[in-house]
Amino acid sequence: MLLGEWPCIALGVVNVNVFKNLSRRSRAVFLALIVIGGAALLWSKGFIGLADVQAQRKERTASTAADQPASDKAADLPIVDLSDKQAGSLKIGPVGSREFAILKTSVGTIDFNENVLVQVFSQYPGKILKAFFNLGDEVKQGDILFTIDSPDLLQAESNLLATAGVLELQKRVLARVTMLLKSGGSAQKDIDQSTSDEQTAEGNFKAARNAVRIFGKTDEEVDQILAQRKVDSTLLVPSPISGKVVARNAAPGFLTQPGNAPAPFLIADVSTMWMLANVIETDAPAYRLGQAVEVRVPAYPDTVFKGHVTNLGAIIDPNSHRQLVRSEIDDPQHLLRSGMYASFVIHVGDPVNSLAVPAQGVVREGDGTMTVWVTNDSRRFTKRTVKIGLQQGGWTQILEGLQPGETVVTDGAVFLSNKLLLGDAG
Repeated sequence: MLLGEWPCIALGVVNVNVFKNLSRRSRAVFLALIVIGGAALLWSKGFIGLADVQAQRKERTASTAADQPASDKAADLPIVDLSDKQAGSLKIGPVGSREFAILKTSVGTIDFNENVLVQVFSQYPGKILKAFFNLGDEVKQGDILFTIDSPDLLQAESNLLATAGVLELQKRVLARVTMLLKSGGSAQKDIDQSTSDEQTAEGNFKAARNAVRIFGKTDEEVDQILAQRKVDSTLLVPSPISGKVVARNAAPGFLTQPGNAPAPFLIADVSTMWMLANVIETDAPAYRLGQAVEVRVPAYPDTVFKGHVTNLGAIIDPNSHRQLVRSEIDDPQHLLRSGMYASFVIHVGDPVNSLAVPAQGVVREGDGTMTVWVTNDSRRFTKRTVKIGLQQGGWTQILEGLQPGETVVTDGAVFLSNKLLLGDAG
């Protein structure tokens, strides 16, 4: 018999008359005993109810643990149970393998290929008379870019005419002395002297002719000067390469000096361009000359420009701790412009075969860990922490945490993580 039950029995045994005959003190003691007994009774009933709830929880936990796979029970991993309707909204698939390319990426800028970038100067000083091309024009090798009034050319042509006259005179002297010798009117020494003078005059004439040709005059133009005995100080300056005019400073009246900036014209062969990128110091050992490069620019997001690495910086910048990598990019359609922002991808090694899951099957948790959801029956899903590697083409490389053939959620993993976070794990 419980302690709390006897006050109730006492109330049933003691009648009202007897209770009335008790003294006031006895009545107080009697009522106190009844209150204490009732409290004890309520406490015992509540303890029994709590024990029943705990027993029911233990029974349900044991039942769940019995159905849980041994590997998950050992790891004590979070589990989410879904209804058929909820599970139908997910996509699942086996863990497979894919090839991942070993790549390095960086950003940089487009620049002209300085190996085919020419500053066009006149070989001699002078005043520009005419400029025939504008900025952005296409030119071919040999096209005349500008003309100048050259005092040096004027002097060379004048010297040519003078030497031509001297040569003609010496030829006549030699002919006259030769005729006199035949008639006995001169000595052999006169013939020898005239012959020497004629040969000297011929040498001077050839030198003067070549000096004029250095200015760009053709043999036909030189012969025309000699025939007309008229000098022309206009010097023609042609383009040394085919390309595009990327800078023009030439204008009529502009005084130009050989090698003095700015150059009247700047011509670039834009069929190839440079991409200049500064890569991080830790990636520097991965780059080699000749490595294939794929370049993209924001202006043409769907176009991939091909090229190769042509130069590696000899030093690491002490401030940024980066190394210069220069690549030569093919641009047959002349789409690239100097100064464009660009990004490149370089294949620095052979592809590797590795476990992979779709990118939508991997969830980045709040603490930075990467997780996937594994299932055996498409109803119960277990969260598994994994170590990832490369991410390419919508796939994520799995380095640790999964085995080949395991079934994982390939689309909808975020839904499971949110469901677990909200405490609605089924």
